[in-house]
Amino acid sequence: MIALSDRLKELRKENNMTQSDLGKILGVGKTTISMYENGNSTPNDEIKIKIANYFNISLDYLLGKSEIRNYNNTIKPMDKINKLVKENNINTLAAHFEGEEFTEDDLEDIENFIRYVISKKKK
Repeated sequence: MIALSDRLKELRKENNMTQSDLGKILGVGKTTISMYENGNSTPNDEIKIKIANYFNISLDYLLGKSEIRNYNNTIKPMDKINKLVKENNINTLAAHFEGEEFTEDDLEDIENFIRYVISKKKK
């Protein structure tokens, strides 16, 4: 189970935010955000709800009780890809697509390709 402190830091970094940026949104200081991320302090319920609402995630996901990230109880394809990359310590995954949006099928194909590459490396 992932800790709230780790989840908060992950969400902040995914969104290219500084601790100060997040603190302004939540109405707390940078030091408080640092304490949350280091596990030295835990946000109260009101702050937890603000975090979940801001990042559009479930409280269970924030608290590390679930891998289901969003409110409609589905794991987004891009989240699955990010998790796969992280779990397999892939440092670089690069592609350039100019002006195209990915469909869910496209993202599933990308995920399957990553799984294929990982399986080949393990042999």
